[in-house]
Amino acid sequence: MLKGIPSILSPELLKILMEMGHGDELILADGNFPAASHAQRLIRCDGHSIPELLDAILAFFPLDSYAAYPLALMQVVPGDPVVPTIWDEYKALVRKHEPEQEKFEQVERFAFYERAKQAYAIVATSEKALYANLVLKKGVVIES
Repeated sequence: MLKGIPSILSPELLKILMEMGHGDELILADGNFPAASHAQRLIRCDGHSIPELLDAILAFFPLDSYAAYPLALMQVVPGDPVVPTIWDEYKALVRKHEPEQEKFEQVERFAFYERAKQAYAIVATSEKALYANLVLKKGVVIES
């Protein structure tokens, strides 16, 4: 254990976050996402929700200020009546940590799967909300 690091961030996840470079993408995947079959690197965070992980990650993880969309969501499939209220939680957490980074792209389901295959890593969670999958594009740390 270390001081100041949320216990929800496992050593494996911290290692991945540290290894990632500018422009690399991290997928936070809900419990229905085919994470194991799509991941180059898979981190299991069973028993955890995406909002609690996102809050802990964004305390350390800079979002890409040079990207048009440093965050991406899986778009609701046309005709599906689901309204993903979890997206409001994501937006509130992003405002808390990086208020200037509020742009979320919406990516069609199968395009999202293809993007996930190219991601640096996928974090598999037990999130039950539908359409809860989220892409984070890593930015740079600027020392002041």
